Amino acid sequence: MNTKSNNENIQMASENHDSAMDSTGMAVDRTVMAADRSLMAWVRTALSLISFGFTIYKFLDYSREQLISTGKDLRGISSPKIVGLYMIGMGILSLVFGILENINTIKGLRERYSVRRKRYTLWMAAMVTLFGLIIFLGIIFQVKGIGTL
Repeated sequence: MNTKSNNENIQMASENHDSAMDSTGMAVDRTVMAADRSLMAWVRTALSLISFGFTIYKFLDYSREQLISTGKDLRGISSPKIVGLYMIGMGILSLVFGILENINTIKGLRERYSVRRKRYTLWMAAMVTLFGLIIFLGIIFQVKGIGTL
């Protein structure tokens, strides 16, 4: 009878261990997904800043050209290029911060646990960063089709 009780205890301990391992694995997965959701929030914010900065640049640049064509004096009016570049730069900077935060979070998890999820959100953030840099540099160097009409 005592042997049967020991076997049952061993089986229950094994089941509890498996359950704890499953629970830990799911907790790690949830943490990785939370880090990815945070990165996507950074991407949303950055994309808004980049697109809004570009829109402001184009709108103010067009308005400035209209005012110049009427012969108005524009001294003291801030350059639309500066305003647009500032917003686009802030968007790029927020993406860099978001990517670094995500990489550090996942690196910390990988040091202690096995992380088996693919990192598609990191690639998406990198592509949006590249998009922002192209627009930023296009405005600075007035690339035809980006920074000019």
